[in-house]
Amino acid sequence: MLRILLSQLVARERITTSRAKAKDIRPRVEKLITIAKKGTLASTRQLAAELPAGAARKLATVLGPRFKNRTGGYTRIIPLAPRPSDSSERAMIEFVP
Repeated sequence: MLRILLSQLVARERITTSRAKAKDIRPRVEKLITIAKKGTLASTRQLAAELPAGAARKLATVLGPRFKNRTGGYTRIIPLAPRPSDSSERAMIEFVP
């Protein structure tokens, strides 16, 4: 499930999910971006081992170079209103521009 959330975040650059899931995937995606910033063949293979091919490719070619000069804090979590049906806490996680 976390792998799917990670790939969807990379593909869409913003997803809405529960607050707990957003807090869980944040450190994982930050580590993947740090790996993507290296830009080596080994880092690309490491990304491909963690994510589906399309998401790994986007991380290596688009997101890695975008955050090249940033030392950390690539994502942010924005709290949203609770879901009406069961009042579970929701949040939006997105990449910082």
